[in-house]
Amino acid sequence: MPLYKLIVDLRGISTYWAMVLVLTTFFLPTVIFLYTGFIRTIPRELDEAALIDGCNRYEIFFRIIFPLLKPVTASVIIIIMLGVWNDYRFSLFLLQKRSVQTVPLVLSQFFSQFQNDLPLAAAGSLLSMIPMAVIYLFLQKYFVSGLAEGAVKG
Repeated sequence: MPLYKLIVDLRGISTYWAMVLVLTTFFLPTVIFLYTGFIRTIPRELDEAALIDGCNRYEIFFRIIFPLLKPVTASVIIIIMLGVWNDYRFSLFLLQKRSVQTVPLVLSQFFSQFQNDLPLAAAGSLLSMIPMAVIYLFLQKYFVSGLAEGAVKG
């Protein structure tokens, strides 16, 4: 209720920016958890070696650390995009105009108290799976290694 009132006060009902703000806030702890777990596995010696070679802090991050973050970035993209794509709870309250509704909201309209349109719902569900399946296929090799690296304690 307080979140809904805040979005109403900011005039964000049925706007994409409000959904982006809410979903970013909601998924940020997951992103931070995955990245910190992965970054802790990177040896400190890489930073020290780069400092000795003359790199400053920004160069260390962008030349050494950032390229090592590919697996965890792929994992974050897959996990967060799946959560955002399938979001129903925030979309139901914040996206009230038909023109801005998400796929799960549209699919839920195939079911009502007196009528169920299972063939259309099944077709819509199949079509809504395609973008996530394609993204997963492209990022699959990084996804598995990213989750395995972030879970290992050293």
